[in-house]
Amino acid sequence: MERVELLNGPSEKRISRSRVLEEDSDDQHDSQPSTDSGSGSEQVTATPSGHGMSQPLLPQVGNAHRQEKCTDGGFMVESVNLTRNDDQTMENAEEKLRNGASSPGANGKNVALVQPNNHRRSDEPTELSFEKFPENHEEKLKRIKIENALDDPKTPPETWKQFAKSEYGLINDDLRRKVWPLLVGVDPQQVDPAPSLEQLNNHPEYHQVVLDVNRSLKRFPPGIPYEQRVALQDQLTVLILRVIIKYPHLKYYQGYHDVAITFLLVVGEEVAFHVMEILSTNHLVECMQETMEPTQRRLMFIYPLIRHENAALCSYLERSTVGTLFALPWYLTWFGHSLNSYRSVVRLYDYFLASDFLLPIYVTSAIVIYRQNEIFQEDCDMASLHCLLSQLPEDLPFEYLLKSAETLYRKYPPRVIEKDVETMIANEKQQRLAEEREREYRRLYGKKPPPPIPASIIGRFLPHLQLSRRSVFVTTAFSILVGFCAYYYRAHYMPLAAIR
Repeated sequence: MERVELLNGPSEKRISRSRVLEEDSDDQHDSQPSTDSGSGSEQVTATPSGHGMSQPLLPQVGNAHRQEKCTDGGFMVESVNLTRNDDQTMENAEEKLRNGASSPGANGKNVALVQPNNHRRSDEPTELSFEKFPENHEEKLKRIKIENALDDPKTPPETWKQFAKSEYGLINDDLRRKVWPLLVGVDPQQVDPAPSLEQLNNHPEYHQVVLDVNRSLKRFPPGIPYEQRVALQDQLTVLILRVIIKYPHLKYYQGYHDVAITFLLVVGEEVAFHVMEILSTNHLVECMQETMEPTQRRLMFIYPLIRHENAALCSYLERSTVGTLFALPWYLTWFGHSLNSYRSVVRLYDYFLASDFLLPIYVTSAIVIYRQNEIFQEDCDMASLHCLLSQLPEDLPFEYLLKSAETLYRKYPPRVIEKDVETMIANEKQQRLAEEREREYRRLYGKKPPPPIPASIIGRFLPHLQLSRRSVFVTTAFSILVGFCAYYYRAHYMPLAAIR
């Protein structure tokens, strides 16, 4: 994300905005995720002012003469021979990367420094593409059906859900402007007027919201006049502040503005506020708590869903310890921050507005399952798989993935997956306790503790047998039967054999 330095407070808001816009027009680079050479684990930091989402921390894998797998601005860097201290070399190489230039190789031929790549990092802000496509025959027929339903005041709410979830969604923004409020129960004729930005600039979250709004410049339609862009930024800031002022128990998080901007662009400022307040108290309420713990728990749904469909894939991901951080921006923003196609974003919003609030998790699981071949081709380690999974291909077949997510939801509803998550949490807790006991034993005695003694004879001779109440009962009954047969044989047949 591009860094934005807010000037000396609300009075210089407009000046700072203009400078940011001017700098953004020349800025071609987004900042990369932070690296932490001392840790290879996932990290999520919670800030007091809204538990902001930190950027994923990837392990440092060297700084010179290496092949970079992660993408930068939609291009894959093949090999850039840089050192940290050679500033001139770095500037020259960056200039070549920007211009897509080639450099002479060892054999005298030009070797391309960059290759086009159709993957996009989930935490990388992109310039949203608003490219329009002509309607095909099926889209045209569906558009006519939606228009006819809008003309009928007796159209039931379930009809709008069917339109939004079925193939092609709501077709275009003109229809979305009318149907999205109906999906969440908002009457566009009865909306509250928006206050001015000056009335809200004393809120403690004001500066953080402005920073995030400034980071969202590339999510606005390209080519709009400067004054209109500034007005949209002010409207977005007001929209977000109105929600968190009305519901003070809800905490703003970084990424919330990516959801709000989509509704602002489609339905306008006043209707967008009422849509966002309903979503914030329903679909997004777990994301707006004091800590990220409820969100992290929801992301744990991914692994049971994958395990039910593909146990080998789930085991591969678990062995890599990649975790779920790659999917955090997807869930927090309904993929609005991670996709660079506006058409794909609003299509997903059609579906999510008409569905259970956990459908973004099911869509995430469907994406991971769909990409299983790519995953198995990567090394089974956290860095490699995080780098792969945090990149969203631009050509994902979302209509197919939405159907797959719907199938997963029917086969494995949340109440089933919740039990699996509870089991996962209990197992992780037991493992942590065992590790703590082992560390304490090593601290006291300076050696590894002896293995635990099996609690029964069965456990002693069959240590890998998974015992349950049923298995213990069956084993005990079988043992009693064998003992009775042995006693009967010894009492009746052995004396007769001795007489003979």
